[in-house]
Amino acid sequence: MLYDRDIREPLFDFLEGAYGKVRIIEEKRMGRSRADVVMVVPDAVIGIEIKSDADTYARLKRQVRDYDQHFDANYVAVGVSHAMHIEEHVPPWWGIITVEPDGERVDLYILRKASPNPKLVPKKKLGLLWRPELSHILELNRLPAYRQKSKAFVVDRILEKVPEEILKGQICQELFERDYQMIEETIREYKRKYRGKK
Repeated sequence: MLYDRDIREPLFDFLEGAYGKVRIIEEKRMGRSRADVVMVVPDAVIGIEIKSDADTYARLKRQVRDYDQHFDANYVAVGVSHAMHIEEHVPPWWGIITVEPDGERVDLYILRKASPNPKLVPKKKLGLLWRPELSHILELNRLPAYRQKSKAFVVDRILEKVPEEILKGQICQELFERDYQMIEETIREYKRKYRGKK
């Protein structure tokens, strides 16, 4: 029986081998759910739900809905106990990765490759970025800083003004460069710099 902890590291190695340049973000809040893994590649943000042999499908319907709103594509990585039935529980555009124990090792296979997600909500995807990251995208596209405006306003303005193909790469680049060690100071500095400024 494989548990979540048995799957994560082999999964990350597998993804790096399959995709090359990747950034892995774990346990990212999205809607009412939490994405087990967010994989950033140069042109897409991909959600990955892990269903170990110890997991059930109890929350999967809601999780699928949240993943579909936030990511360009999605995968579910499953232990062998789920491999035969997982296709019944995820949409046909979801990819499926099976994880099988092999003695001391764990083998991973792509049972089904993910297709582009038709239910993506661009506003929710862009909302995954922090306010300073959104400000950098405004700057890159020579848009006003909108310092006194809400995050929701800024998200709407970016979606209105920046072509989708350009924005896709810029979102990925912001996530590649995200520094979790520096984020508190980055946000504090952003607020200090712009609070009270027009």
